Amino acid sequence: MIDSPSNRDADAAIRSTDTDASQSRLSAVRRDYLKDPFIHLLVPRAHSAPPRPPLINIGTYVRAEAIDKLVYGWLNLKVTDNRKKQIVSLGAGSDTRFWRIAVGICVSLSSSCKERLARYVEIDFPEVTGKKAMSIRKHKELSILLGENVKIIAGGTGLSAEVYHLEPIDLRLPPESTLGVLVQNGVLDPTLPTLFIAECVFVYLRPSVSHGIVSWFTSTITGGCSGLIYEMFGLNDSFGRVMKENLRARNIEIPGVEESSALEAQLQRLFNGGIQSAQAMTLRTVRQKCISEEELSRISRLEMLDEVEELDLVLSHYVLTWGYSLPNGVTDEEREHWKAWEL
Repeated sequence: MIDSPSNRDADAAIRSTDTDASQSRLSAVRRDYLKDPFIHLLVPRAHSAPPRPPLINIGTYVRAEAIDKLVYGWLNLKVTDNRKKQIVSLGAGSDTRFWRIAVGICVSLSSSCKERLARYVEIDFPEVTGKKAMSIRKHKELSILLGENVKIIAGGTGLSAEVYHLEPIDLRLPPESTLGVLVQNGVLDPTLPTLFIAECVFVYLRPSVSHGIVSWFTSTITGGCSGLIYEMFGLNDSFGRVMKENLRARNIEIPGVEESSALEAQLQRLFNGGIQSAQAMTLRTVRQKCISEEELSRISRLEMLDEVEELDLVLSHYVLTWGYSLPNGVTDEEREHWKAWEL
């Protein structure tokens, strides 16, 4: 997502970042860092996708484990009357999380995890959702988990099922006229506890646009709104300057990048958008403090990594920020329980 909706060449460059991410995940899966029986179905020409170096594989692993742990932890949180929840994945690309939840490839959750979801909505450019819709229809392993009542929508660029929805939306447009339509059409239920996920999305949007999206969720969702954001930040050093130069060489601009290396700036974005409680952590800290010694030992045996300092440098330039706002009327017990939503 970039600043000008009319710049289709730049849009193509941004869309190519999904291919980068999906191929990196495929590489990490093939090297046994991660378990994901679905990713190869969503990577074009997966059989010829090149392996990534250990640095990329480990970074992909840390990112995936941290985000999954937060998402599945959120699904475990208590809500009034044990209501079901809904997840909205912004810029979802080739993400496979819905299918992994459906078959129980989760952290600390059973295969009944899908039963906790009222809706799982994925949003991206029509070009991206159209390809994903085609892959879902092509591969029985994906389509069978959607149930029987699957409808093709938006001229073949989207899908609608009982729980899963794939929606072609340009997030640069006003949320009242895009996300708002999903509420009007019954795809989103504003009375349900809702988590929006933005993995490497807001960095491609102007800050005012991402602020509008966060504010729309917090002002529209009356059942309790939560947010989870992952992206690069603190690019005001030599590493960051090189990263930005490499992206510009690919015709990719990042108008929403947070130049400051202070985590407070990441938290403030959620607070300014109406989120009441939030935390932030770099991937470097996640690797150091939130992954068990046993798991780190397992990872170290998969591939030889000589560039440990370089890994720490890269991970320190990516940040996870997550937070929530509880609806009125929650009990003190529920409020205390939600404080445990952490890595």
